[in-house]
Amino acid sequence: MCCLVLFAGLIGPRFVLLLWWILGDTVDAAFSSLLLPLLGLLFLPWTTLAYLVAWGPMNGVSGIGWLLVALGLFADLATYSSKAARERYASA
Repeated sequence: MCCLVLFAGLIGPRFVLLLWWILGDTVDAAFSSLLLPLLGLLFLPWTTLAYLVAWGPMNGVSGIGWLLVALGLFADLATYSSKAARERYASA
Protein backbone atom coordinates (compact mmCIF):
# COMPACT_ATOMS: atom_id res chain seq x y z
CA MET A 1 0.00 0.00 0.00
CA CYS A 2 2.82 2.42 0.82
CA CYS A 3 4.45 2.04 -2.61
CA LEU A 4 1.07 2.45 -4.26
CA VAL A 5 0.41 5.67 -2.36
CA LEU A 6 3.90 6.97 -3.22
CA PHE A 7 3.43 6.23 -6.93
CA ALA A 8 0.00 7.80 -6.92
CA GLY A 9 1.44 10.87 -5.22
CA LEU A 10 3.36 11.55 -8.37
CA ILE A 11 0.08 11.59 -10.29
CA GLY A 12 -1.75 13.99 -8.04
CA PRO A 13 -2.83 14.62 -4.45
CA ARG A 14 -6.54 14.32 -5.13
CA PHE A 15 -6.10 10.86 -6.64
CA VAL A 16 -4.01 9.74 -3.65
CA LEU A 17 -6.52 11.12 -1.17
CA LEU A 18 -9.40 9.45 -2.96
CA LEU A 19 -7.51 6.16 -3.15
CA TRP A 20 -6.58 6.35 0.54
CA TRP A 21 -10.20 7.08 1.39
CA ILE A 22 -11.47 4.08 -0.58
CA LEU A 23 -8.79 1.55 0.45
CA GLY A 24 -8.20 2.46 4.07
CA ASP A 25 -9.95 3.63 7.20
CA THR A 26 -7.54 6.41 8.19
CA VAL A 27 -9.64 9.17 6.63
CA ASP A 28 -12.73 8.09 8.54
CA ALA A 29 -10.77 7.80 11.78
CA ALA A 30 -8.93 11.12 11.43
CA PHE A 31 -11.99 13.21 10.59
CA SER A 32 -15.18 13.09 12.60
CA SER A 33 -17.41 14.13 9.71
CA LEU A 34 -17.65 13.63 5.98
CA LEU A 35 -17.59 17.35 5.22
CA LEU A 36 -13.97 18.15 6.18
CA PRO A 37 -12.23 15.49 4.09
CA LEU A 38 -14.55 16.26 1.18
CA LEU A 39 -13.67 19.97 1.35
CA GLY A 40 -10.03 19.02 1.70
CA LEU A 41 -10.30 16.85 -1.39
CA LEU A 42 -11.74 19.75 -3.37
CA PHE A 43 -9.80 22.78 -2.10
CA LEU A 44 -6.71 21.79 -0.04
CA PRO A 45 -5.59 18.31 -1.11
CA TRP A 46 -1.92 18.63 -0.04
CA THR A 47 -2.92 19.92 3.40
CA THR A 48 -5.41 17.09 3.86
CA LEU A 49 -2.82 14.51 2.81
CA ALA A 50 -0.25 15.98 5.17
CA TYR A 51 -2.79 15.88 8.00
CA LEU A 52 -3.49 12.21 7.30
CA VAL A 53 0.21 11.36 7.26
CA ALA A 54 0.81 13.26 10.52
CA TRP A 55 -2.30 11.93 12.26
CA GLY A 56 -1.89 9.14 14.78
CA PRO A 57 -4.69 7.10 16.36
CA MET A 58 -3.51 7.74 19.93
CA ASN A 59 -2.90 11.48 19.97
CA GLY A 60 -4.00 12.91 16.60
CA VAL A 61 -1.57 15.47 15.21
CA SER A 62 1.06 16.83 17.57
CA GLY A 63 4.55 18.27 17.54
CA ILE A 64 6.39 17.91 14.26
CA GLY A 65 3.18 16.74 12.61
CA TRP A 66 1.89 20.31 12.59
CA LEU A 67 4.99 21.33 10.66
CA LEU A 68 4.10 18.72 8.06
CA VAL A 69 0.54 20.09 7.86
CA ALA A 70 1.97 23.61 7.40
CA LEU A 71 4.15 22.33 4.56
CA GLY A 72 1.04 20.83 2.97
CA LEU A 73 -0.71 24.18 3.23
CA PHE A 74 2.32 25.85 1.65
CA ALA A 75 2.19 23.32 -1.21
CA ASP A 76 -1.51 24.09 -1.77
CA LEU A 77 -0.88 27.84 -1.77
CA ALA A 78 2.07 27.43 -4.13
CA THR A 79 -0.04 25.33 -6.48
CA TYR A 80 -2.81 27.91 -6.60
CA SER A 81 -0.46 30.86 -6.96
CA SER A 82 1.52 29.20 -9.77
CA LYS A 83 -1.71 28.56 -11.67
CA ALA A 84 -2.70 32.22 -11.29
CA ALA A 85 0.74 33.41 -12.44
CA ARG A 86 0.66 31.13 -15.49
CA GLU A 87 -2.78 32.42 -16.47
CA ARG A 88 -1.66 36.03 -16.03
CA TYR A 89 1.41 35.59 -18.23
CA ALA A 90 -0.49 33.56 -20.82
CA SER A 91 -3.02 36.36 -21.33
CA ALA A 92 -0.34 39.07 -21.64
